Amino acid sequence: MKLYEITAPCHFGMEAVLKKEIYDLGYDIKRVEDGRVTFSGDDEAIVRANMFLRTAERVLLNLGRFHAESFEELFQGVSKIPWEDVLPKDAKFWVKKASTAKSKLYSAPDIQSIVKKAIVERLKKHYHTSWFEESGEAYPLRVFIYKDEVTVALDTSGEHLHKRGYRRLTSRAPVSETLAAAIILLTPWKADRILVDPFCGSGTFPIEAAMIGANIAPGLNRAFAAEKWKHLFAPKLWYDAIEEANDEMNPDISMDIQGYDIDDEIIRCARQNAKDAGVDKLIHFQQRPVSELHHPKKYGFIITNPPYGERLEEKAALPQLYKEMGEAFGRLDGWSYYILTSYEDAQRYIGRKADKNRKIYNGMLKTYLYQFSGPKPPKVRRQES
Repeated sequence: MKLYEITAPCHFGMEAVLKKEIYDLGYDIKRVEDGRVTFSGDDEAIVRANMFLRTAERVLLNLGRFHAESFEELFQGVSKIPWEDVLPKDAKFWVKKASTAKSKLYSAPDIQSIVKKAIVERLKKHYHTSWFEESGEAYPLRVFIYKDEVTVALDTSGEHLHKRGYRRLTSRAPVSETLAAAIILLTPWKADRILVDPFCGSGTFPIEAAMIGANIAPGLNRAFAAEKWKHLFAPKLWYDAIEEANDEMNPDISMDIQGYDIDDEIIRCARQNAKDAGVDKLIHFQQRPVSELHHPKKYGFIITNPPYGERLEEKAALPQLYKEMGEAFGRLDGWSYYILTSYEDAQRYIGRKADKNRKIYNGMLKTYLYQFSGPKPPKVRRQES
């Protein structure tokens, strides 16, 4: 069994959540860095990581790691990687992204060009040709340079892993599926607890929660780039992963998940997205402002991404909105609430200081996850027989 080094990027601040996911899949962690977790596993691990990881942005097969302070060192390092073991003669390959930090090499376009050239020169010698048509399957590559340490990786996911295949309809400035899943997994919420998102937009938080509760694999309804690389990943691996996902699914579970929004059209979008995800029967969506939020039961969860006031004309409405949030949440008996926002006065107008505050980057926007913890529900005593 050949072991590979595999890297899964994630949202900054969510490394611990992804690390636990990888452990739960049964793989050993090698490194945890800002925005990425590296682990070891075989070809099956790469397939299962794509299928089951909810919080990873993509799954990368690391092909080489070396030190480079000049373009010549970069060229030579890339040239030493056995590309002929990875890329067929007709492969379409390119450096999809090059990123660099705290390194002497900082020009992304130049890095991309040098890496491509080094690969072509090696393949010319192996395949005894001076020209590659690149008419075959696509092999996107990614290069990361940090403190002059270069990592060259093959992107096995292709499309970003937040594209689960269900969210074709979106509201403005939505939270990605991977970030929503990470935030839910960061909380103590379980499928037997109530969950409400009073600013649900296109439904990402409720849908991801329903998928977690019903144990629906996030990659079940989408394709991956590596599915077409049959010389690297046998088709049976993908069939086995799908079978495993179907066996572990529990679509008949009963949950109390609710999503509200003031926009009726957005609610219709959320319902359609939930239907496409196969969880529409597990979620109740309704048009309702946060001021009318109420629930008779105790110990529920609010997990939400309220408006930030991205536009100047919206900022004036934020104090009243967050005040209404605080009043509505305060009426709920023993609930916990988790609020992702970039609004700096959120705690002031909610009227309560958060128990915890975690910085999270939502794309390029710095946001904070304000965590207000409610009491734990009493344990149910088992009746003695």
